[in-house]
This record gives sequence, structure tokens and C-alpha cells, in this order.
Amino acid sequence: MNTPAQHRPMDTDQPSTRAHHFPQATSILELRSISCAYDPNRPAIRDISFSAREGEIICLLGPSGCGKTTVLRAIAGFEPVQSGEILLSGQVVSSPVKTVPTEHRRVGMVFQEYALFPHLRVADNIAFGLHHLPRAEQKRRIEEMLCLTGMEGFERRYPHELSGGQQQRVALSRALVQNPVLLLLDEPFSNLDPDMAGRMRQEVHALLRRMKTTSIMVTHDHDEAFAMADRIAVLNQGVLEQMDTPELIYHLPATRFVADFVGQADFIAGRIQQGLIHTELGTFPNTINGSEGDHVAVMIRPDDVHLVPDTSATPRIVARQFRGSENLYTVQLPSGQIVHSSESSTSVYQEGTSVELRVSATHTVLFQAEGPSRP
Repeated sequence: MNTPAQHRPMDTDQPSTRAHHFPQATSILELRSISCAYDPNRPAIRDISFSAREGEIICLLGPSGCGKTTVLRAIAGFEPVQSGEILLSGQVVSSPVKTVPTEHRRVGMVFQEYALFPHLRVADNIAFGLHHLPRAEQKRRIEEMLCLTGMEGFERRYPHELSGGQQQRVALSRALVQNPVLLLLDEPFSNLDPDMAGRMRQEVHALLRRMKTTSIMVTHDHDEAFAMADRIAVLNQGVLEQMDTPELIYHLPATRFVADFVGQADFIAGRIQQGLIHTELGTFPNTINGSEGDHVAVMIRPDDVHLVPDTSATPRIVARQFRGSENLYTVQLPSGQIVHSSESSTSVYQEGTSVELRVSATHTVLFQAEGPSRP
């Protein structure tokens, strides 16, 4: 397990606005130390606790097999909990002795494969869970969802006649038309091409905001989580490593795993001397409260490092990746340590160029050095 990070608050004049969206909002979902297991001797998730406030969008982020889909299935009622409790609107819906059926939880779901009925037209897919309502009310709700999702004029089409983005809108309409207390989305953009996924993220985000729908979304893509979430829960091997706003997850990661998973991160070896952290890239404030002589690691992001060509410098560029809006440079230090630098797309340097590295981090994130400096 990675060593927890010790850090000080970011030196920034602009605090995160997302952290203050829901200060007085009612808690819609609460997970209290829940654990689930497919194998009794090997829990899939362990001691997971968090809450979601009314209108909040939370992303469960992590690699394949980390437990994020298990958390979603437990919230939906598809998986029993071994220990702990899940509450919806203040009522216990899952515990080791009680499981409220999924259909009685007022939870809407959008699946990765959309799960539309191929033999039903768009309007009938949306209306599938509305049979208990009078026909006039069904029609009103269907028309409302078609309008909200921009699908007017498509109500008589079959799923195979729609694009991937249109199918997703239908799946979203079917989930939202029943006015769920909570909406669950399982990697909803993974089947779309990058451009369409980006557009759909914006559309879905705007729709959820407009409807004030409390939502839990599973993703393995940190860019997707940054774009969608008010708060992100990062999972690793069944454990919740950190839950925070996207800005704090990126700038002040709580563990080395979080630091590396949510973006390029380099860990520079350092040593505490005379109250400062001395590294190959210069000195940094000591925010870890360690003792004189202790070895630590400083996290550096590519956007913290600026390159200045200098024929007398010893660091050298060993690779360049063009990414459209930026160039990502790989630089080797005299010790052999590799660091990365993000420069504008117009700053083009050849491999082998000697460069001076200027670190302009507005905050310092330190980790106790145990084992290799790279996780």
C-alpha cells in the first residue's frame, strides 16, 4: 500500500467553487462502512463510507477490478452487503440483515450497453416503467424527456436506427422519466468515440444540473471524472483511497496511487536538511514534519515544470509527445531520474536538447520514501 501524503493547503487565490455547491443540501445517499464479497475470503470492497447530497454528481474512479462497479451494484440492490449499511433518503435499504429490492429503491440506472429493448420504439423504451400511470401522464412525461434530451421527432424509431449518442439519450430518458431519487451511471460514455463522448459529457452534465438529479457515475477515465464530478471517490483494490473535489484530487492527492492515477506524476527523491527538502530539482518547503536527514519524495506534475534550453545544463530531453494543444517532454536528469514537462504546442525542442528545469509548483505534496521512489 502506498504511504499517505502529507501536504499543506494549496497556495492559490481561487478556492474550489465545487466544494461549496451543496453546503446545506439534504443527504440522499449514505454508505456506512460497507463491505461486499463474491468470495467469502476475499472482499471485493472493504469498509467503504461516503455520502451524496441532493443534486450532487459523484464519480467512482479507479482501474479495472478496483471495486467501483461493485459499489454501484450494492447501491442499486444487485449485490448484498456483508457488513455496514446503505441508506437512501434516510432509510436503510441494505444491511447484512435487510435488502430492499431494487424496484422499490427509486433508483434509475444507465448501463454501459444502454440495455434498450430492440423490438420497442424510442417512445415505448422510455415508457417501459410507466405502465402504472394513466396514458395521458405517460405521454406527458415521454414528451418532456424527448424535449429535455433533444430527441423530439425520434419517438417512432427503433434503437438500431439511432446513433450511439442518441441511444444513450434514450437510455438516460428511460432512467430519468420515473423521477428517481438517485441516478446510477455505469461507464456511460465508454462505447462512444472520443469526440462524441466529450459532447455527451457536456449534455448529460447540463441535463443532470437542470433536473437537480443526484448521481453516482462509474468511470476509469480521470478526465471524464474531472469534467463531470462535484466530488470524486478514488478506489484501489477495494479500498476508498480519497474522496474530494476534482481540484484537490489532482493538486493534493492523499496517496501515491491517487497522484499517479489521476494524471502524470513524477516522484523526486529528496532529503530533509535544515528545515527544507533538498532534491535534484532544488529545494522545497518541508510539509511532512519529518526529522533531519529523513528521505522523502516530492510529487511533481508536468505543468509544474518549465523548460529553458541551455547548452551548459546537464538535463537532456529524451522524448517528445505532441498532443495537439501541448507537447509532453520526457527529460532525464543527471542521476537518471525521469521527469516530464508540459509545454505549449509551439514550443518544439529536439531530442538531446540540454535544458534547465524551472519548477513553479504552487503547492508541495510530499510522501514518505519507502521502497522505490516510483509506485
